[in-house]
Amino acid sequence: MALTQVAVPSPVGPWIVEGNSDGISRVYMPHEDAPSSPGVVDEVVLDAATQLEEYFAGRRTNFSVRLHATGTSFHNEVWNAVRSIPYGAVASYGDIALTIGRPHAYRAVGNANNKNPWPVLIPCHRVVAAHSIGGYGGGLSVKEFLLELEGANWLERRVFSGEIS
Repeated sequence: MALTQVAVPSPVGPWIVEGNSDGISRVYMPHEDAPSSPGVVDEVVLDAATQLEEYFAGRRTNFSVRLHATGTSFHNEVWNAVRSIPYGAVASYGDIALTIGRPHAYRAVGNANNKNPWPVLIPCHRVVAAHSIGGYGGGLSVKEFLLELEGANWLERRVFSGEIS
């Protein structure tokens, strides 16, 4: 089934939501070039775009979007753990590694986070390094914008007590 796209404006530039009736296959960040996908936009893509617009407007704190699964089983473990980090909170790469039962895999967690095809929908921006904001595929200014939008202070607000709620 053909993929369709919807552009979602944000203060840091347009995000492109791509997918079809099977689910959202990818969200392109403002700095990424999305290949053109002509065609009638599917309702699943429109719904995801609407939810993302609401998020950028400060009216949405979680997403109910069908994702078209990709990645390895390890990636999916990491992404499921990242998805559970609450709005406005942060967790470290080490916290995620502990959560998935692989306490020494914090670098692999970072690599899986970097391969997340659904930024914001799977909130990889909420994952920080132990003593710094860490990296972000969209650039640090975009990560800082997203954390600020959510009211998260990566220096003061840590979430971890055995599991991420």
